[in-house]
Amino acid sequence: MTETKIGIIGGSGLYQYDGFEIENEVDVETPFGSASDHFFIGKLNGVGVAFLPRHGRHHSLLPTEVPYRANVYGMKRLGVEYLVGVGAVGSLQQQHKPGNVVLPDQFFDRTKGGTPDTFFGEGIIAHVAFSHPCDQRMMEALRLSGMELGYNICKGGTYVNIEGPAFSTQAESVAYHKAGYDVIGMTNMIEAKLAREAEIAYASAAMVTDSDAWNPRQQPVTVDMVMEILKRNKDTAQKILFAAVPRLADLGPSPAHNALQGSIVTPASQWPEATAEKLDAIIRKYAE
Repeated sequence: MTETKIGIIGGSGLYQYDGFEIENEVDVETPFGSASDHFFIGKLNGVGVAFLPRHGRHHSLLPTEVPYRANVYGMKRLGVEYLVGVGAVGSLQQQHKPGNVVLPDQFFDRTKGGTPDTFFGEGIIAHVAFSHPCDQRMMEALRLSGMELGYNICKGGTYVNIEGPAFSTQAESVAYHKAGYDVIGMTNMIEAKLAREAEIAYASAAMVTDSDAWNPRQQPVTVDMVMEILKRNKDTAQKILFAAVPRLADLGPSPAHNALQGSIVTPASQWPEATAEKLDAIIRKYAE
């Protein structure tokens, strides 16, 4: 099977990838159940890639129903070292207009804890550093690729992660806008956190679909409004990623690849056998 150092998780509107030379469609078994869909393995611009539609190919999973742990663990088992999460977002600032791309370097968590966001527990405890959740070199590779293609792409910013499925109230949106946050979405923060625990470098490509409810000059966000801009955003995301994957493949080791070093609190001698087996793909090298 093709080596897959690069993984792409496609968000709303990106359920399949035009120009992606699919070689295999595989179901990766994980101790956290089934992933959102089969993993598509193949070549993108000559580079081995594993692609997964986050919400399933028919968009049948709510943000809170996405099996994030299975998705990321599956990527780990496939050998992915660099993971790009593509997602539709609302804009919280005037400069981020529909059709623009934001590469956030920070997340603000507004979820309610209903979705598991760690691999650990059950006798093995780890606390990973997460102050800088996204890989700067991955972000730069995506920025350069988008800039060369003529897209309006912003490197840096804060992504507010809500649970949904409803969009924000105006009061919430105004508060996020006044706080200076950049975009709002429902998926990428948990994905980034799990990628860090799995020692996978992560970057988020946030595709702006609308101005959120803070903007009194925009009508309330509707699914029809979002779906219309998603058609354009899908083409933008595909072209940027096509140009970026050779750059991503050439990146050297990332600090994220050793994120668990010094982060696992429980001594290996005290790991419960069942939990150690469950987490084998991510803790094996720390077992001695």
